[in-house]
Amino acid sequence: MNKKNLPLYLSIAVVFGILIGMSFSKSSSNVLSFSKGSAQEKKIRRLINFIERDYVDKVSTDSLLDGAITQMLGELDPHSVYIPKENLQAVQENMQGKFVGIGVQFRMILDSITVIQPIKGGPSIKAGIKAGDRILMADKDTLYGKQMFIGNIPKYLKGKPNTKVNLQIYRKSNDSLFNVEVTRGNVNIKSVDLAYMLNDSVGYIKLDRFARNTYKEFKASLNNLIDNSMTDLVLDLRGNGGGFIDIANSIIDEFLEDDKLIVFTKNNKDEIDKSFATQKGDFEKGGLYVLIDENSASASEILAGALQDNDKGTIIGRRSFGKGLVQIEMPLGDGSAVRLTTARYYTPTGRSIQKPYSGNGNKNYYRDYDKRFKSGELMSKDSIKVIDSLQFKTPKGKIVYGGGGIIPDVFVAVDTTAYMPSFYFNTINDFAFNYVDNNRKKLQNWSLDAFIKDFDTDEEIFDQYLTSIKDQATPSVRTKKNIQHYFKASIANALFDDIGFYRIIHQEDKMLQKVLELEQEQ
Repeated sequence: MNKKNLPLYLSIAVVFGILIGMSFSKSSSNVLSFSKGSAQEKKIRRLINFIERDYVDKVSTDSLLDGAITQMLGELDPHSVYIPKENLQAVQENMQGKFVGIGVQFRMILDSITVIQPIKGGPSIKAGIKAGDRILMADKDTLYGKQMFIGNIPKYLKGKPNTKVNLQIYRKSNDSLFNVEVTRGNVNIKSVDLAYMLNDSVGYIKLDRFARNTYKEFKASLNNLIDNSMTDLVLDLRGNGGGFIDIANSIIDEFLEDDKLIVFTKNNKDEIDKSFATQKGDFEKGGLYVLIDENSASASEILAGALQDNDKGTIIGRRSFGKGLVQIEMPLGDGSAVRLTTARYYTPTGRSIQKPYSGNGNKNYYRDYDKRFKSGELMSKDSIKVIDSLQFKTPKGKIVYGGGGIIPDVFVAVDTTAYMPSFYFNTINDFAFNYVDNNRKKLQNWSLDAFIKDFDTDEEIFDQYLTSIKDQATPSVRTKKNIQHYFKASIANALFDDIGFYRIIHQEDKMLQKVLELEQEQ
């Protein structure tokens, strides 16, 4: 529910969490459990009973068992993981692409829960809640005060479908206090961050994940861009950690001709499961660019690899993360679950893009970014190490490599000139929201196009921000330019949501600039 502001030009990537892109579409109902009364089950039960009965101190055997499961899976691979029951709901909501609640993006402003945006199609919009509203009470629970922890807020706003919650709202724009009853319902967690035309012929779609609702969102966006005369598409998978394989396959099918191999998996019995394109694709003849980076993983790599191996489109960016393992989720009966690696996936030419791992907790697996940075790989394609024995050829003779991510066709280095100290992000976001919150009536008549062209051309508002931080920081000339760019994008985000933020950020986006260069060369 919390709003994400992720500028595309951050020079230091966020370290991956262990649950990125690991879901698989198959049911876990066929996963074998211990047979009743098996020696393994008796052994575990005997140990737990012994500890409960005779251990010298009081301990939680539940915690011990959770730790044992985590330790056991840590000896396997980095993507076989235990999901505690307190985390499972959030993980599943993220992958299903929906949750049940009132549907608002919020943050803590001073001591109050403040609505950044009501989520489109959600219950809050239907109830009349607006950006800038402060939620003071939910039924009899107080949601303001300096002791309020923002992580606890969702439990008051989420709930079962069709249950009601009475909210007390303070609306700053007209200084009013009122109550509104909201009926909780399904709220979509959008997968398509935005889709729009970069110019008269080139469309753009940014995919955040491959969740259950992603294909439906993607298809609607694709059709809309086609209706707007799109001939070439930019599909942005930067930072996309993956998700369901079958959803990725459905999207790939929009681009590949009938019967083209998309991906195949192989399990420990050497059983192979192949996925092929069908006749349903609507953009098989269109031009295609796929943007990837070191945070593009799993299903993102399946998509990029399938297109690259079928000589479709151009992959642009930096080497992807390198996850080529498939997981199945198995519930453990107490609200927790395990995701276990059950197969490897291979791109159409037969390459595995899984990067090496060593077991023993895989401590260095998620520190790969530092290694790439130090080796110079993020600055030069020539610094990417390849293994000649893992060389493959596409049908048109292009050389591709396995063994650790997808290497792009066109390399774009990390933009170090766009570096901005982290201090500025929070102060800019706070200033931007407060500025919009205090000037909603004055700003409501701005169109996005007019805002991009004409807002704060005299830099008066930006100077107000610089004055507000003058006792804390003084930016250099180069940093000031980057700050000003992000400053305008943040105000656009508070006013127009994601589309406003990215439209401005994209003006300085090196990968999109490369796309437009390639377009001009054709």
